[in-house]
Amino acid sequence: MPATPAPPTEIAPVAAALLGRAPELGARMARRIRAEVAYYGSADRVSFGELSASCRRNTELVFGRLAGDGGGDLTIAHRTGRERARQGTPLAELLHACRVGSAFLWAALAAEARTADGITAETLVALAGWWGNEGIAAAVGDAYREETAELVLRRERERSATVEALCTGLLTDRTSLGEAAERLGLPASGPYLVVAAEAPAPGREALPGVEARLDAEHLRSAWRLLPDLQIGVVAVRPPGAEEAAMGVLERSLSARVGVSPAYRALRETPRALRLARLALAGVRGRSAGVARFDDSPAALLVAAAPEEGGRIARAVFDGVLRLPAAERDRLLDTLECWFAASGSAADAAELLDCHRNTVRYRLHRLEELTGRTLRDPRAVADLAVALHALRLRPAE
Repeated sequence: MPATPAPPTEIAPVAAALLGRAPELGARMARRIRAEVAYYGSADRVSFGELSASCRRNTELVFGRLAGDGGGDLTIAHRTGRERARQGTPLAELLHACRVGSAFLWAALAAEARTADGITAETLVALAGWWGNEGIAAAVGDAYREETAELVLRRERERSATVEALCTGLLTDRTSLGEAAERLGLPASGPYLVVAAEAPAPGREALPGVEARLDAEHLRSAWRLLPDLQIGVVAVRPPGAEEAAMGVLERSLSARVGVSPAYRALRETPRALRLARLALAGVRGRSAGVARFDDSPAALLVAAAPEEGGRIARAVFDGVLRLPAAERDRLLDTLECWFAASGSAADAAELLDCHRNTVRYRLHRLEELTGRTLRDPRAVADLAVALHALRLRPAE
């Protein structure tokens, strides 16, 4: 890159004279910016006193450099850029204000130079070359971008920590929960879902870009990355929101995902995360897939007492669990499809892509191995509870 030209030395006395008028010029520049830049027209965003002080500092910086007093220090410009980023000033409006301010100072300098001794056309041409490369606007813009990036990282860390606090039960009172909802951009009341997605590797997201995809469906969410999981809380208040959220997740075919039942209050998030983890166990052994925790009474009872559920599963299915893996899985899948088909062997056969007589044979085999008949409602309840418990137990 070519070196920035030095300002002509003969302009120094003119700049020194203007430097002494910095408070007046700063106030005039502030009025010009407020008149020409819409964003600064409102005192609610930046007060006139604050804007005037910032303009005075930039006036002192520019004319100080030209007078030989300011050196190359752009600290003031950096500070302005960072302050405006923290205030939320749009970058385009900030740079527009810089251009208006620069034009104002150039006009003041040119007017003063016309009456000064020793200032020639060549001097003004050389000054224009320096003015176009003096770097203040670039320094303001760079500092703004750096501060914005830091703010984004800080907010993401705060959001992530808030999600973890919700999921671990650290937030319990209504005020803290309300503040957490506001920080996360979630509504103060549900329904919500908790999503638990298995990370492909420690520190890697299971569902990259999921928040943006949900946002495109007008669904607010907040996420936290753990060593083994990516967890999220999704607000599903509008009609059809649950189905839309599940659709987004189901289109993310690269991960195993568990989803909790819908719940109403944020204080219930730790329980919902536990149920989402249990649902995730239901897709173990598959490369990808989405499982929603079955919020039937039987499933909820099993989830509330997992150790007892495991004992029931072993007791009911002892004979089935002793079979070779392929036969065992075939019988259990058949029972699961029979339940899904509301006890219809014909409908279960369609789900399994086999003949209805095959379903009846397998069900009869299950009756023999468990000692329970599917004609007895109490036996059917035993089998349903035991099957839920079996699906939710850790892999062995």
